[in-house]
Amino acid sequence: MKIRIVAGGPPFLIPDLNSCDSGSDIIWVGVDRGTFVLLEAGIHPKHAFGDFDSVSDVEKEAIIRSGISLNVYQSEKDQTDMEIAFLWAMDQNPDELLLLGATGGRLDHELLNLQLLFNSLEKKDTAVKVVDRHNEITLHAPGTYRITQDERYPYVSFIAYKEEVSGITLRGFKYPLQNAALQMGSSLCISNELVNKNGTYSFDSGIIMMVKSRD
Repeated sequence: MKIRIVAGGPPFLIPDLNSCDSGSDIIWVGVDRGTFVLLEAGIHPKHAFGDFDSVSDVEKEAIIRSGISLNVYQSEKDQTDMEIAFLWAMDQNPDELLLLGATGGRLDHELLNLQLLFNSLEKKDTAVKVVDRHNEITLHAPGTYRITQDERYPYVSFIAYKEEVSGITLRGFKYPLQNAALQMGSSLCISNELVNKNGTYSFDSGIIMMVKSRD
C-alpha cells in the first residue's frame, strides 16, 4: 500500500499529481486546501484532514459534496493539519508515503513538514519522502545505502540533521569522501553528483537529510 498526502502548498511547486498515481494500491489523502487541489486534478481522495480555513466557501462546499471521509478539526489545536494526517498515515504502515504540497509558502510549516520525517526513522519498512517539482527529501539513520542515478534529480546533497555525522563515505560520486565528519551548518556535501549509474553512501553516527534536486 502507498499513501500520497497532498497539502495546499504553492501550485508551482506541487508535482503533476497524476504522474504520482501509479498502481491500484494508492490511497490519496488531502490536507486542508490540498483536498481541493486533488479534486481539481481529477483525483478523489479517500480521506481528508484539516480545519479547512484555507479554502473559500465555494471550495469547501465542493469538498463536502464530494463525499470524502472528512476529519474536521478546530483551527486552534496543538498539531498542524499535516502532522495529524502524517501520524494517521504512519499508523497504516504503508510501504511508501509521499508528502506533496508540503514545501514553499509559509516557512514555519515547511520546516515542520521536513521535521516530520524524523518520526519515520523507526519505521524501516516505510519509505517516506517530501517531494516537490525540484526536490525529493528523505531522512536516514546510520548505515550503508545504495543510490541510483535519477535524471529528474541530478544533484545529491547530504545535510547533517540534529547533530554531527561521523564516518560519512561516498562512493560513485563526483566528489567522493572517505570516513569524513559532517558538521551541522557545513556545506561539505552540498550539490554532489553521481558519476556512475549506481553509488553508495554510508555513515556511522548521526542523522542525514538527503536532498535530491534539480535547478
